[in-house]
Amino acid sequence: MSTYFDIIMVPLQVLIVFFTIYYFVISLFGILPRKKEKKILTPQTTFAVIVAAHNEEKVIGELVENLHMLRYPDELYDIFVIADNCSDHTAEVARKAGALVYERFNQEEVGKGFALEWMFRQLFALDKQYAAVAIFDADNLVHPDFLKEMNNRFCKGEKLIQGYLDVKNPNDSWVSGTFAINFWIVNHVWHLAKYTIGLSSVFGGTGMVIATEVLKKYGWKATCLTEDMEFTMKCLLEGIPTAWCQDAIIYDEKPQTFKASWNQRKRWAQGQFDVAGRYMGKLLKEGIRKRDIVILDGVIDVFQPYFMLISTFFVLCSTIYNFVPFYTNVLYALLPYHVWQVIGVAQYVIPAIILFKINAAPKSWFYTLFYPLLLYSWVPITILGFLHRHEHVWSHTIHTRSISFNDVLVPESAETGPKQIVLPKEKR
Repeated sequence: MSTYFDIIMVPLQVLIVFFTIYYFVISLFGILPRKKEKKILTPQTTFAVIVAAHNEEKVIGELVENLHMLRYPDELYDIFVIADNCSDHTAEVARKAGALVYERFNQEEVGKGFALEWMFRQLFALDKQYAAVAIFDADNLVHPDFLKEMNNRFCKGEKLIQGYLDVKNPNDSWVSGTFAINFWIVNHVWHLAKYTIGLSSVFGGTGMVIATEVLKKYGWKATCLTEDMEFTMKCLLEGIPTAWCQDAIIYDEKPQTFKASWNQRKRWAQGQFDVAGRYMGKLLKEGIRKRDIVILDGVIDVFQPYFMLISTFFVLCSTIYNFVPFYTNVLYALLPYHVWQVIGVAQYVIPAIILFKINAAPKSWFYTLFYPLLLYSWVPITILGFLHRHEHVWSHTIHTRSISFNDVLVPESAETGPKQIVLPKEKR
């Protein structure tokens, strides 16, 4: 009887072993000491700093004030706020804080992707042109050296650059706390690790820097629920990888309640399946045609939600297998038992190493007890994301709490302990 089931179960086990080894090996490069980088410190790049905001009057003012404090020449960057379909005082608050505000009203094309596409058209029509755009969400706070670090990378020829995604409210609740842990781990074992070995990172929705020449040549045209991943894969098909900048830090607000977290992640899952359906085949074909490992690695990026479904299915099958061995188990033939043990231990040791590296607060260590709840909740969320993958209704995360930059203790880099930022007098 097992012969019939083996048609499915043996290839499935091979796939699981491949992904297990792949993720494990990649993660090791995220905990190695970073090579010292010789940085270009002279400001040269002009930036259009763009903030997409929908009914964000509670938080937009703090961000605009924060952006005015960046340690970068004022004449080399301007701050633009898209007040997108706002029914509150977002535009008024942003103007008062010193931003250039563009109001957009379109009830048919709703969502951040459409708002950005519209804003780029307004930007390119201006007399003043910029070498790059830097994109943030309204609930963010930004490290004062963000543009300085991005200038360094841009001057070295990188065209798409993602900044380090930190969290500004890691102690608000166990939900925001576990979200913070998840982002810190992913920053290191995925983004930093892949960049270290020459693979492409993936845009994270905020803290993104894009060369204007790329936008003008290929267009934005990323309007799904995960426009960041969509644009990443679109550019990867053109042979343009996304770089990772560990020292350009953004502080993002994470949901405080499990319900808000659930809704946000469901939207992400829907968008990821959407992008996978449209780009996985194209990336695979182009990667094979060009024999380009960077493009082929993009296939693994977009395949991740499907791997979640596959691994969940295998766990259920292996549970049944303990009572009724209905297929041939080849896991230990493909990968020796002691290697599985090493990987099993590493999944606890590597996160601990990262928390030590970033000098995590005692409360964050406490929240590791709840971390499995966040991880396992991805299973039903991913299933729902697959079932609703063709829906494109934008789910807006509501922000009601204002946090100023002075309320956040920020690290000088993502590898050092917390340190209060002291701004030069002219930027205070």
